[in-house]
Amino acid sequence: MKLSVLMLAALVASGSALAQGRPDLVEQSLRGGRAQFVPGELLVQFKPGTSPEAQSAAFAFVRGERKQTILSANRRSDGRGDLHLLTLPPGLEVADAFRAMTQLADVDFVEPNWMYQHQAVSNDPYVTNGSLWGMTGSFGSGASSVWGNRTTDCGNVWVGVIDEGIMRTHPDLSANMGKNPGETGLDAQGRNKETNGVDDDENGYIDDVNGWDFAGGDKEPFDGAGDDHGTHVAGTIGAVGGNSSGVAGVCWNVKMISAKFLGSRGGTTANAVLAVDYITDLKTKHRLNFVATNNSWGGGGPSASLQQAIERANSANILFIAAAGNSTLNCEAADCFPAEYANANVISVASITNTGGISSFSNYGVSTVDVGAPGSGIWSTVPRSSKGSVIPGYVSMSGTSMATPHVTGAAALYLAMNPTATAAQVKSAILGGAAPTASLNGKTVTGGRLNVSNFNFGP
Repeated sequence: MKLSVLMLAALVASGSALAQGRPDLVEQSLRGGRAQFVPGELLVQFKPGTSPEAQSAAFAFVRGERKQTILSANRRSDGRGDLHLLTLPPGLEVADAFRAMTQLADVDFVEPNWMYQHQAVSNDPYVTNGSLWGMTGSFGSGASSVWGNRTTDCGNVWVGVIDEGIMRTHPDLSANMGKNPGETGLDAQGRNKETNGVDDDENGYIDDVNGWDFAGGDKEPFDGAGDDHGTHVAGTIGAVGGNSSGVAGVCWNVKMISAKFLGSRGGTTANAVLAVDYITDLKTKHRLNFVATNNSWGGGGPSASLQQAIERANSANILFIAAAGNSTLNCEAADCFPAEYANANVISVASITNTGGISSFSNYGVSTVDVGAPGSGIWSTVPRSSKGSVIPGYVSMSGTSMATPHVTGAAALYLAMNPTATAAQVKSAILGGAAPTASLNGKTVTGGRLNVSNFNFGP
């Protein structure tokens, strides 16, 4: 049975966890063969007030061991209990341990540690020569019309890029890379907070001035030429424009920060939760003006822990803009996570071509996918390997991964021009301004594509 948007909405509204309310839906994805997960691991969330002794007893029930505490109850903003990553003993199948632990009274929910993958299939010259159709073309985002007569400046708006890392030194990106203000300046001893080896802002991460690498567990979110996907996404959101070099993003001036959770083999639910919460914490603790996170990735099955993290972002007025996926699936009848979560802050994005057709690879869904955006043949920034060094470059990629940052950039642009807008109002502007598009009629909520020129940019 399909996990519908209405069912998800009811679970969110009631406060019930996905796995707690419908463990059969999780097991269906677990045993279905399509959704990937980390062998030998489970995510377990306990009910509030569950003692350490009771938690240990629950782990012992399946002969498991706690590998990592993802969220402790005393650091959570939503009043829920401890969330742990559990390793299982050799020979015990994830599905069997899952079924056993769902029966325990102290367990709020249990779920696999799902795996996610990025959704790409693989006088600014790329603007002036017509290559950047996603900004300038007849079926593009309409961004270039805004550049000409309204604005290119997203001001003090911030965006979290939850993905691979970003090449911060790329000349089309470096001016628009943000820093965690809690890890800049000097500490009480006169040391540079960026390198003093201290968690100055007490968020659990040491020297995370440039973001954090949740896949590698360190302060350096950029690891080289392999981080091409995250760098490509960042360029579409906020490559510097008007610099006679390379490409231009939807916003020519914006602040982006990297929460890397995708590594060479993809990313896990556990790290996705940490990455989403990392951005939420930056906004709530430091009052940074985050409008959205860009989430050009997908896979796995229904996850209560990830959906709750998305809801915490919603409470902080942060949009979660997500790629619909590249499997040509109808999301009304197939899982398309995280794009189909019914949280109010989610915008799910399909891909279109430069002639207005829905891209051959793009997922769709009349009630599950919100809007289309340029995603086929999109030029943007990348790191490249050259003679043992990593150098800046540009490449064309295709995927709903490429469509999603067009929408994220549009969200930043709208907030910059309407600084008192809520996340709900930004989402309404994006969906309400969608241009009717024949290929998306009956395949998306809006039946249309992103069109920034339809925005109301205020006085």
